[in-house]
Amino acid sequence: MTDDTGRAADAAGLAGTPGHGADSGGADDAGRGLTHVDATGAARMVDVSAKEAGARRAVASGKVLVSAEVVAALRGDGVPKGDALAVARIAGIMGAKQTPSLIPLCHPIAITGVKVDLTVADDAVEIVAAVKTTDRTGVEMEALTAVTVAGLAVIDMVKALDPAAVITDVRVESKEGGKTGHWARP
Repeated sequence: MTDDTGRAADAAGLAGTPGHGADSGGADDAGRGLTHVDATGAARMVDVSAKEAGARRAVASGKVLVSAEVVAALRGDGVPKGDALAVARIAGIMGAKQTPSLIPLCHPIAITGVKVDLTVADDAVEIVAAVKTTDRTGVEMEALTAVTVAGLAVIDMVKALDPAAVITDVRVESKEGGKTGHWARP
């Protein structure tokens, strides 16, 4: 290591191991820069082997803006393809489980629970996903993926009635566990 920033450790591939580099643990090390980029700017998967496994939870939300016709169909007899909300709920759960296959630098972790709730509002389908693990890294990306995939499934189910449906406002609402403890969107 050539300085206390860990640049040489990052370049040598030692970042993420105890005592090597400014980023010694990954996404829970808030305020220490981009965790998935080494000193040369190359993408890397953060080494989480030195982190303690523990209970972690993340909640994300988003919505699919839809027409009044779609809202009426979802509140009434349904859409032509079937139970849009049930399909979207299962798609969101499946999406959370597939996150490391979709997001290149996400760790494959043991997800211990996923809950996806969909609510038909006056102009949208609101989606909230909560994901849990007892692993070494958080599940924010899994929660975001669950919301996004559920939103894509809603669009697939309603596109015959509303080809202009759009996913919007996908974001992390809260996270718990890890070094940073509890964080909630202000």
